[in-house]
Amino acid sequence: MRVRALSCLLVLAACGAPAAEAPPPRPAPEESLVQPPAKPTPPELTEAVRETVTELRAIAEAGTLRGLARRANAEDGFISNFADESHFVHWDLLRRTGVDPNTKLLDLLDEPHAVTAVGDRTWYVWPDLAALAPGDLIPEKLSFIDRARLLDLVGEEGIAAIRSGEDYPGFRTAISQDGSWLYFIHEPGE
Repeated sequence: MRVRALSCLLVLAACGAPAAEAPPPRPAPEESLVQPPAKPTPPELTEAVRETVTELRAIAEAGTLRGLARRANAEDGFISNFADESHFVHWDLLRRTGVDPNTKLLDLLDEPHAVTAVGDRTWYVWPDLAALAPGDLIPEKLSFIDRARLLDLVGEEGIAAIRSGEDYPGFRTAISQDGSWLYFIHEPGE
């Protein structure tokens, strides 16, 4: 009985008690604290690089490996693989395993690019993550967004390779400042 009476008194007291004041609103964090840090904008593509990108997109959109191989063969020293196979044979083998080189090239060219100096030449590299040194490519050193991109691009196996000190293990391509298509590879180099 006492418990019931006490409960009733508490209910009545709660109903008749003045409303508690709401705590003051918390100030919103500064905009710079809630936004990811801005990535530096890569240098603009040279006119020659833009022309090569446009040409490669047109070839890849046509979906022909022979056209892609002809374009690669037109470049002195172009690299598509490290097994000394012809570009066409290598890309045809990839396609037979379910990986379409034309689609991969289009996907790469949709990624952000980076610029790196190689000797006295400037190379434009896709994706931008492929231009990072292995020590800078470790996921913990990347932003959350770049970590997710890296995982999408190279998978868990690629992340493990990076952690063991290997260079970027996924598909990548580069064009020199003068518009020369340098490589379109997917395997680690020697």
